[in-house]
Amino acid sequence: MSEGNAVERALRDAAPHGLFETVREVLSREHGARSAELLMADYASARLQPVTARPFTVESVSAYNGPEGRAFGSQEPYVVAQGDGVTVHLPVSVRGDRLGILSVSYAAGAYGPGLLGPLRDVADALGHEILVADRDTDVFLMARRARRLTLAAEMQWQLLPGRSCSRPEYDLGAQLEPAYAIFGDSFDWSASADHLTLTVNNGMGEGIDAALLTSLAVSALRNARRAGLDLADQASLADQALYGQYQGRLHLAMLLLRFDLDTGEVEVIDAGSPRLWRLRGGAVEQVALEAQLPLGMFEDTVYTVQRFRVLPGDRLFFLSDGVYDVLSPAGDPYSLHALARAVMNTRLLPPSQVPRAFLEELAGHRGGIEAADDAMVVCLDWHGRPGTEPGQA
Repeated sequence: MSEGNAVERALRDAAPHGLFETVREVLSREHGARSAELLMADYASARLQPVTARPFTVESVSAYNGPEGRAFGSQEPYVVAQGDGVTVHLPVSVRGDRLGILSVSYAAGAYGPGLLGPLRDVADALGHEILVADRDTDVFLMARRARRLTLAAEMQWQLLPGRSCSRPEYDLGAQLEPAYAIFGDSFDWSASADHLTLTVNNGMGEGIDAALLTSLAVSALRNARRAGLDLADQASLADQALYGQYQGRLHLAMLLLRFDLDTGEVEVIDAGSPRLWRLRGGAVEQVALEAQLPLGMFEDTVYTVQRFRVLPGDRLFFLSDGVYDVLSPAGDPYSLHALARAVMNTRLLPPSQVPRAFLEELAGHRGGIEAADDAMVVCLDWHGRPGTEPGQA
């Protein structure tokens, strides 16, 4: 059995709550490590929280600064030589979804560059096993929280597919604020061999009511998608589910998109949605869509599919009204000029980092005042498949 297979077998055989202890043993026995630490990205993607037997007993570190933050941001190993040894900080990610950092320490002279490849394999295997373990233990979910989540936020985060995703055709990143008290904003995505389906929504109401509304809508859309229905029928089924439950008292604004991975053709339904912006060739513009009724507002609403095309090199932004409605301490709204500036200021960052940086600029506009509404930012970089038309200015 190869070393990589032996590590994967050891992790598969480990108890879910003891997964990291097994990793420590493997790193010590097979790789000569002196110690190891696992840090999970918190819900705000601002801190890296140590996984310990007793949560919150060890100080977290920045997800932006320091050696751990550099490895997390770049998604590349970062090696630090210290007086008494070497520490290797490795990203723990699954298909582009950034989970945290594995830090492995060696005594002086015990580490060599030949260990880096096997250590990366351990970090990759650990990431996949954490996702499986989350079904059976709270250890890693507890480590992600810098403070207590509201019940509504707990429901919302459990509903999400992740915070980032990478495939050859595209890269996705998304973030919600306030991370520990989110209400109704949400996003969802699913990919097949030929298509990417993406939904972004702006739920009505606050607290549990907003979370329940969003949960019903997202579940209805998933049910319709998994039954093989087309985009219009997916929207209609979700619309009927919401109207049947709330009789129009509550409704949900949603943007529903289906990308053809071969051609870049996009089918879209704008159900009173969050707005869509595009960065192409250095120019920022809103993608004009025909707004239709929000889901659940009236009985038996008929939805019509629109179409547009994305080109390799395009960056798309999906923003909820919690971004547009933000006011400064002086009462000035967040202007389109400020939005365009934020888009340009983050253009060199990968999509996994863009939403966090964008929301920090938004917080600066608020001047430290607590957000009055949810804010959601989803960023999509479109690469296309080989042979598709390159982006144009």
